[in-house]
Amino acid sequence: MGEIEETIKEAIERAEESSINSRVAIIVSLVATFMALCNIKNSSMIQSMSRLQAKSIDAWSYYQAKSTKQNLASNTIDLLKLQAVPVSEKVLKSYEDKVEKYEKEKEEIKKEAEEYESQYKELHEFNEQFEITEALLSISIALFGITALTQKRWLFIFAVVLSISGFILGFTAFFKVSLISEFVSKILG
Repeated sequence: MGEIEETIKEAIERAEESSINSRVAIIVSLVATFMALCNIKNSSMIQSMSRLQAKSIDAWSYYQAKSTKQNLASNTIDLLKLQAVPVSEKVLKSYEDKVEKYEKEKEEIKKEAEEYESQYKELHEFNEQFEITEALLSISIALFGITALTQKRWLFIFAVVLSISGFILGFTAFFKVSLISEFVSKILG
């Protein structure tokens, strides 16, 4: 009777192992697929961030150029007023108009640059969320691999919890719902 019990026990253990391994295989394939989709979205987001950063830098450079032109026109007015030779009001007015024009243009450029910076910050927040998603899913895949080798149920559950956390972060990032606090961003950034 001892041999039969031992054979039955071994068969049950093999069935349990194959059951965990089957679950691990299915979950790992789902996690890896979702992680790939998040990676594609994050790559696209990084490209958008690079474009916004370039536009922001260009806008601030243009703002600085307008400031330089405004200062030159303002200095020209001062110099013309200090000259011993009388200057026509028309000439002075043209430079004063330039100073006003540059001031208005600078305000528009400043708003544009700040808008680019705002868009960049928004994308950066979701970029971080995708990166945390990828980290959680990578760790869970590694833990699933260890689970398949060790057949530890608690490790399987822990890997599932990490996977679910990664899925939640990833899905919310796709729908632009931020779950990453500023505190977490500062720690990671």
